[in-house]
Amino acid sequence: MPIITISRGSFSGGKLLAENLARRLGYRCIDREHIIQKAAAWGVSQEALRTAIEKPPSFLGQSQHTKYTYLAFIQAALTEEVRSGDAIYHGLAGHLLLGSGPHLLRIRIIAPMDFRAAKVQERLGFSRKEAIAYIERMDEERRKWTRFLYDVDWADASLYDLVLNLEQMSLEEASDAILAVAKLPCFEFTAEARRAIEELALASEVKAHLAMDPSTTDLQFEVTAKGGTVAIKGDIVSPLQAKRIGKIARGVDGVQQVQLEELELATRF
Repeated sequence: MPIITISRGSFSGGKLLAENLARRLGYRCIDREHIIQKAAAWGVSQEALRTAIEKPPSFLGQSQHTKYTYLAFIQAALTEEVRSGDAIYHGLAGHLLLGSGPHLLRIRIIAPMDFRAAKVQERLGFSRKEAIAYIERMDEERRKWTRFLYDVDWADASLYDLVLNLEQMSLEEASDAILAVAKLPCFEFTAEARRAIEELALASEVKAHLAMDPSTTDLQFEVTAKGGTVAIKGDIVSPLQAKRIGKIARGVDGVQQVQLEELELATRF
């Protein structure tokens, strides 16, 4: 079965659904905090990562490069965590960080405001007005985060394979629906699907190493992997820098060959 990602608004029931599915499937259930802890190993504090996720535009100052660096670390942490499969991830735009394809089943959970507000009132002791304001604020921050990082609408249904409304469904019924879709032939976790996530994990690790290295930390690259061959695309300031990039990439476990033809100076070299 594929890796499953669950996107949801605050207090929509997505966390409980993820935990329910994990128990039924025997999958690991991974949340945002776990990935933040792993991403921090690349040299960014957990507090900084958490703040960037919750309040990205103001914290990052609309810096495209800071955005790139944080995404490199987060994506490397997430892809490494799920590359063996048998995982459910909820939170932090997993459906965007893990790409698309048969290795991934992207779920979106929605629920009416009354349903969500009641959950907030019950758990946090807010009034109904306070609960609605809290939910709207959290949703807006998540919307801004995905718009800022990916230039997409967080609520766009085309980003998901399945959208479920928990207004009428119980958690068990929603889990049944997801399991039925996960068993479809198009989501079979084949050898090809496994290769797709392995290659994404390898490319993500190379990108994170490049983002961390002092000689390349100020640059941005597109990195792809096919088999053990990694292709790196981006702008550099000197041919010597290309040599350093190649050395960094070849030092990553699993990289067999590095293609640098698409690195560019003022002219392609």
